[in-house]
Amino acid sequence: MLRKIRIAIAAVMFIGVTLLFLDLSGSLHAWLGWMAKIQFLPAVMALNLVIVALLAILTLVFGRVYCSVICPLGIFQDIVSWFSGRRKGKKSRFHFRKEHKWLRYGLLGLFIIALIAGIQPFVALLAPYSAYGRIVQSIFAPLVQWGNNLLALLAERAGSYAFYTREVWLKSAGVLVVAAATLVAVVWLAWKSGRTWCNSICPVGTTLSFLSRFSLFRPVIDSEKCRDCHMCEKKCKASCIDISGGHNIDYSRCVDCFDCIDNCKFGALKYRFAFAKKSSDKAESSSDSGRRAFLTSAALITFGSAARSQEKKLDGGFAEIIGKKKPERKAPLTPFGSKSIKDFYKRCTACQLCVSACPNNVLRPSQDLKHFMQPEMSYERGYCRPECTVCSEVCPTGAILPLTPEEKTVFHIGTAVVDRSLCIVEAKDTSCGNCSRHCPTGAIIMVPMDPDDKNSLKRPVVNEERCIGCGACENLCPSRPYSAIHVDGLQVHVAN
Repeated sequence: MLRKIRIAIAAVMFIGVTLLFLDLSGSLHAWLGWMAKIQFLPAVMALNLVIVALLAILTLVFGRVYCSVICPLGIFQDIVSWFSGRRKGKKSRFHFRKEHKWLRYGLLGLFIIALIAGIQPFVALLAPYSAYGRIVQSIFAPLVQWGNNLLALLAERAGSYAFYTREVWLKSAGVLVVAAATLVAVVWLAWKSGRTWCNSICPVGTTLSFLSRFSLFRPVIDSEKCRDCHMCEKKCKASCIDISGGHNIDYSRCVDCFDCIDNCKFGALKYRFAFAKKSSDKAESSSDSGRRAFLTSAALITFGSAARSQEKKLDGGFAEIIGKKKPERKAPLTPFGSKSIKDFYKRCTACQLCVSACPNNVLRPSQDLKHFMQPEMSYERGYCRPECTVCSEVCPTGAILPLTPEEKTVFHIGTAVVDRSLCIVEAKDTSCGNCSRHCPTGAIIMVPMDPDDKNSLKRPVVNEERCIGCGACENLCPSRPYSAIHVDGLQVHVAN
């Protein structure tokens, strides 16, 4: 029964988190955004002490159920392992393995050092939620978008507009390579050995293992009932049950999948209060209590976190301009809602959720080694519309703080700079003014090149105090391949 409950909750969480990255409508974050915010590392980076405390208590009481019912990468490994187990002769393919302490704690130590030192690419490489987000956004999302475009084509030919085409483009070749390598490694390990990634590589799993050693409720082997058939050991994808070594379970690696309990034919395994007396009646009572407590905890976390979700704000539209090249910027551009470049990259875990959700094609993973895989803004394919606050709504780490469209228009994230050698007014002696007409804050004005000639062509001049750095001027500039006006990021974002 417990196994079925675990699978049901895990399925809801896995589908929900996956849909966050595949959402073509932009409407799911209002309902499912809490699923990203209850992931362990995003909660830590957001300093969401309530969620961190709840996850710690959950682990202390029930063991590492987080890894089995909340973490999408952990659930993904279970799916791969299940398919592997369906092969002929592979249904009972596991056996006890000693933990690789040097690997587990060595990687955790490096992870903590990288986190403190601000080496975020390394943090993002190992963080389970971020790794899964990269895989979905870089590999699965394009496949879904191509499928959507095929449906849009078929619907259009049938006279229906139920679907509309989406632009599919490679946001970062480097991130695609990393995502593909991670996918291959996770699938290979899960296919061969079940939860090896969780129990040997994942720093979140290792962190929770310190707490799960002392969990109040856990699978317990009754040595008097055990017939040493080793079936539980063969079914344990965490390879943490040692029957020959004294009927022991390594609770630091147990992810509470309940497969062992479900496959024990002699009733020797029970999920119960770990410190109860060994009498049969007491064990059964504790087991029932454990089931009720597990269900109650799962329900509280699921529905309590759902209450934290907020109403969705819709973006104003799309702008599609192609044929542009990215300019050299003095400083990178980070989203409205990030306090500064330093604070943004310190908190961001490179989960790619904001990149996936951005409706204007402004956010993409950085290719810069210092901030590799973390998002940056660029305006070749769109600009940051003043009414759009999607990225601030979906960010689970606090790297992009929530803000309203009204608040967004007063923040200054960058300054537009004109390259007169590229401006068609001066380079081609042609009237333009496109940047001035589309500037939402009126920061660009057109002034005569010759003040004494009333028929003189007018060129753009930027009022830096009014410019907020939205990039409308850069995106809509007709100059190719580089815009004659581009935006340089500010190290610290200030309000105008």
